Amino acid sequence: MSKNKLGNVRIYPAEVGTQSFGRLQVHCVTPNLAPVEGATVRISSPANPSVVIEELTTDVSGLTPEIELPAPPVDYSLEPSDVQPYSEYNIQAIQPDYTPVTISNIQIFADIFSTQDATMDKAVTADEPGTLYVIPPHTLWGDYPPKIAEPEINPAAETGEIVLRQVVIPEFVVVHDGPPTDSSAPNYYVRFRDYIKNVASSEIYATWPESTIQANILAILSFTLNRVFTEWYRNQGFNFTVTSSTAFDHKWMAGRNIYDNISLAVDSLFVNYLSRPGVKQPILTQYCDGNRVQCPNWMSQWGSKNLGDQGYDAISILRHFYGNSIFINTAPQVSGVPASWPGHNLDIGASNGNVRMIQEQLNAISNVYTLIPKVAVTGQYNEQTKEAVRVFQSIFNLPPNGIVDFPTWYRISGIYVAVTRMAE
Repeated sequence: MSKNKLGNVRIYPAEVGTQSFGRLQVHCVTPNLAPVEGATVRISSPANPSVVIEELTTDVSGLTPEIELPAPPVDYSLEPSDVQPYSEYNIQAIQPDYTPVTISNIQIFADIFSTQDATMDKAVTADEPGTLYVIPPHTLWGDYPPKIAEPEINPAAETGEIVLRQVVIPEFVVVHDGPPTDSSAPNYYVRFRDYIKNVASSEIYATWPESTIQANILAILSFTLNRVFTEWYRNQGFNFTVTSSTAFDHKWMAGRNIYDNISLAVDSLFVNYLSRPGVKQPILTQYCDGNRVQCPNWMSQWGSKNLGDQGYDAISILRHFYGNSIFINTAPQVSGVPASWPGHNLDIGASNGNVRMIQEQLNAISNVYTLIPKVAVTGQYNEQTKEAVRVFQSIFNLPPNGIVDFPTWYRISGIYVAVTRMAE
């Protein structure tokens, strides 16, 4: 993973030798994803929270410099272990014009870069208490109830009793942060891609093989889109899409950090789900850890890791667990974006309405992310446009190649919709 393009890597403590490190960058933003400049971010250990390890300041894009933090050796996350495979840190983000945010127990893995978003509301009074997030243990380390088995295909959805007529990628999901019948648990409106990134970061280790990560993301996507398509909870009288309970759905952790490799994989895969021949709905792809809990005919997370080690690709891993009839499908519609992916990259020489739209969106984003240079709206993909795309990619942790590929297209669209408040 490359260094942050907008700042230097900072190392704490100044150790050499066999010490393992993970890397963290904090992004302070408003609820509409505009940057919060000049926020002070203090990092500490949960074991001694009063001692500040490092104090950082956010730049004009709301980003701190990267910091390297000690973490257990990567081997502890590659096999089931009695040693916690990640280290934990607290952050506190303070800016006089905004309410403070404290996030406890951020999970840092060796050799993995992660981003911690700190969403800061505009302060109304000077003494507002702020927001506290306490991140629970990772599901592969902590003690969580196993999934209650369900049919992988909802019969009602196949007989036309469900409202949705096609699989659509939603802009948001409503996450009930507890079991379905716990009326005291809060509901969170979460952007769909952010939800999938959070679940994947909470359910598997980011140190695992790329094909394993992809297979698990596809299973998480299909499960979630089944809940969306069948309107499973709304048809039971609940006002949410999915829960954070591992007994009913999969684990989502309010406020947690997201691993860069998982984020990039979700950005490439989020329109996909798993299908069987002749079945309209996404398959409810259930899974378990495969170590403490066994689950025949479901995917085992540790088992998927072992297959990835053996060189299996993502679909081969999925077919090993769910059978050879399963295949990867693509949703025909993405909600909440001005236009769907045109099907090809935009780069130097491209000349069409899609280029014009990207130029307009980048200019709108640059009103709040001012490092992005303004571009002439010509419909011609020139060096000026390429540089604006490159800066956007650098800010949002995409490979900074200046090409509008599939992940970049939808990331630009998502940020544009958020900062211009044109979301549905």
